Amino acid sequence: MSSLATREFEQVWTRTWIRAHPLRCGGIVLHLLLRTLFALFWLAAGINKITSEWLTSDILKRIFLDRLTEMPPDAFASLFLQHFAIPLYVLVAWVITWGEIFSAVGLLLGLLTRPAAGASLFILFGLAIGGYYDASLIPFFLLNAAFLWWPSGLWLGVDRRLARRYPDVPWFR
Repeated sequence: MSSLATREFEQVWTRTWIRAHPLRCGGIVLHLLLRTLFALFWLAAGINKITSEWLTSDILKRIFLDRLTEMPPDAFASLFLQHFAIPLYVLVAWVITWGEIFSAVGLLLGLLTRPAAGASLFILFGLAIGGYYDASLIPFFLLNAAFLWWPSGLWLGVDRRLARRYPDVPWFR
């Protein structure tokens, strides 16, 4: 855990700390803003999948089959879709949908923030492996790296309380 998390996370929002570390404070505020926006993105995506009936229909299978026609048959993404994603489209739909919801709630509340970012990263890798990779995913990967690296749940979130109560549990750091 970084030195900020171990020694200073309790003092981050005190007036004295803010005056002594204005750039750090600005970075933390920016990080928290990006975490919130990213969480809202995942929440909207997860809710959209629920209301679009991804969990109870073959919508995802049809999306995968359409995507398959756009790829070379020997591409890794094509093989991934043919041998994993399409046969297991129901499981994949559940994992994506509830992974997005878990990530959104975790990032919004600062609850299990790093595991939530890890779930988000898992979903992004799945998108990239499934042939949906383009340059627009790069910022999402970079944001996830930041959410995994810095203990933003300790700055603002439920993780802060839980880390105090359970200091030896790594999930809340």
